[in-house]
Amino acid sequence: MVLLAAGTFTSCCNNDKTSKSAEEIVLENIANRKSVRNYIEGKQIESGKIEKLLRAGMAAPTGMNTQPWEFIVINERPELDSLATELPYAKMLQQATLAIVVCADTSKSAYWYVDCAAATENILLAAEAMGLGAVWTASYPYAGRMSAVKKATQHPDNIQSLCVISIGYPSVKESPKDKWKPEKVHKGKW
Repeated sequence: MVLLAAGTFTSCCNNDKTSKSAEEIVLENIANRKSVRNYIEGKQIESGKIEKLLRAGMAAPTGMNTQPWEFIVINERPELDSLATELPYAKMLQQATLAIVVCADTSKSAYWYVDCAAATENILLAAEAMGLGAVWTASYPYAGRMSAVKKATQHPDNIQSLCVISIGYPSVKESPKDKWKPEKVHKGKW
């Protein structure tokens, strides 16, 4: 699947006679999204794909359209390795060829972390659609992790990081988890 510039998804290699509807493609992509922590070392992600990931992030909804997000693209080995060392749950960055740090200008919104979470999910879904593997590792609300990200990226004081998204080409086939639990659905009242 490929994320198009207009923001729609299309099947790139559908050779059967019946094509899937946009609804089927999007819902299948959501269901197939998984956390991928193992990557083909050294296989770089093309700049066009990086831009598509960022466009997907910026297409997310925000409260009152404040768009507080900022994105730091990291694709240099020393910086990726440094973050892998400093962040307790980011060891996968040692194999990744790309990280996107999702941050926000906190002066724009008291709910920046919600807006950035929506942007993060869009990036994760776009990565899935493009055959990339990705996983979100939190920096917010942990002061030590946020400090490590600030040290690595040197972002200004009014910028706070939500997470680091580790991205690469998957080295193993991962299966999505079926998280559907009807008992968690309440209709009208609890």
